Amino acid sequence: MTDSDTALKPKTVTKPKPERPRLYKVLLLNDDYTPREFVTMVLKAVFRMSEETGYRVMMTAHKFGTAVVVVCTRDIAETKAKEATDLGKEAGFPLMFTAEPEE
Repeated sequence: MTDSDTALKPKTVTKPKPERPRLYKVLLLNDDYTPREFVTMVLKAVFRMSEETGYRVMMTAHKFGTAVVVVCTRDIAETKAKEATDLGKEAGFPLMFTAEPEE
């Protein structure tokens, strides 16, 4: 080979794989003051649950202290948790929803 001959190697292009966004769970915390019917109504209004599903989630929180309402991206989880908690505050109840990272 002479100096003017160069061996060309094909470039390898690596495409970065986008990672899936970290998921967050919205938790319903039990309290002894908020009426069950109100909690079910909030679950139906904010999280678009059926009457039966809302009742089941509410009873799970009642029995175990907390219940996972929904698992979604961080923005949606924080927005829904705040909206549901604010509905409770407006009605004068200590209803509490939190958003935390899923394990």
